[in-house]
Amino acid sequence: MKLHWSPRSPFVRKVMITLHECGQLENVDLVRSVVSLSAPPNSAVLIDNPLGKIPTLITDDGDALFDSRVICEYLDIKSGRNLFPAKKDERMKHLRWQALCDGLADILLLWRIELTRQSGPWDIVTDGWQTKVRASMVVLEGEVEAFNNSEFGIGHISLVCALGQLEFRWSNCDWRKHFPKLSNLEADLAKRPSINATGVKDDQENKGTEITNGQLSF
Repeated sequence: MKLHWSPRSPFVRKVMITLHECGQLENVDLVRSVVSLSAPPNSAVLIDNPLGKIPTLITDDGDALFDSRVICEYLDIKSGRNLFPAKKDERMKHLRWQALCDGLADILLLWRIELTRQSGPWDIVTDGWQTKVRASMVVLEGEVEAFNNSEFGIGHISLVCALGQLEFRWSNCDWRKHFPKLSNLEADLAKRPSINATGVKDDQENKGTEITNGQLSF
């Protein structure tokens, strides 16, 4: 298999954690692929994914799979790991967590791009994102007990990746102080080998241009 990959992407990290959990890491070639919403599409990625986005997985059969939700479920089915529970109620719980956490990570990525706009960010948009991020964190804080009472699965993976993006892109927002239950849960999950081995890393030379605080506050 081949994976268009970046150590900076929360959605690629979801796939990497899943590869670890499913025992499939040695069966995939990682191809460092740089993509950006504010730049022309990466032609190498575009060949495999007409959306020009990562992660994109090329299976042993030559099929191109995207996005992270599809890839993770494919790997889970392939390995029989059961990160996507079979029982309806538990499955819906994990799929809902995945949708919420993926949506949160998406907002954090789009917000970061908006802050780099030469003419300045559009306040009505970023104000709305701030409200949504705060509301999402409040909901997740209130569901920590449910996370703790559920077997590790795609919901936990998605949560770790969203919080990792928050830590990476908005390191000065002090989210741990405001959401202590989430902070404790994240610290416990970080002890898991698959999560410890896949932390977000910045491998680009222009690190000084990264947005680490911006307008996000709790």
